[in-house]
Amino acid sequence: MIRHRAESGVRVLILLAIGIMAGAAAFTHVHDLTVAHGQPDWIGWANAVAVELMAIYLGLELRARRRAGRPVGLVGVLLVAFALLSLAAQVAEAEPSVWGWIVAAVPSLAFLALVKVVLSSAPAPAPEPDQPPVDWTYEVPEQVVTEPEPQQPTAPAPAVRPAPATVLPPLGVVQPNRPQVVGIIR
Repeated sequence: MIRHRAESGVRVLILLAIGIMAGAAAFTHVHDLTVAHGQPDWIGWANAVAVELMAIYLGLELRARRRAGRPVGLVGVLLVAFALLSLAAQVAEAEPSVWGWIVAAVPSLAFLALVKVVLSSAPAPAPEPDQPPVDWTYEVPEQVVTEPEPQQPTAPAPAVRPAPATVLPPLGVVQPNRPQVVGIIR
């Protein structure tokens, strides 16, 4: 148990270190690219926040939709689009050489790989709580027989008078207070 917690703690520290450093590099590249192309400084930071946090949010949304059994197509496409946007900003800021592009892409690729590993790991199933075995036997309830009570004489029921017959209008006549009635069928 202690070893498991220590290992989990080290994993979280590595996750945070990579996430912070890759995030800082990605934020900086998106910011610098935005500013280099004529946008004010604050818009550079706004773009960086939007691009990087959108990729993280979409990864979390993708995982939640998979767990719920909902479609993930659009969310997956958006995740790839924002990841490519971040990667493109990092490569655009690099020295124009193969090694420059590779080195510039490392933070974004590391961060994406980290997000993929974290989001794709399924939580361990919860152990079943210790419960006593279920007793499936059925006990038949005791039958209680009661004697019927003796009948007491009752008074005769009063006579029921039949209701008067309904009087219908002649055939083809519509009642004026009932416009929905088109005709009466006898």
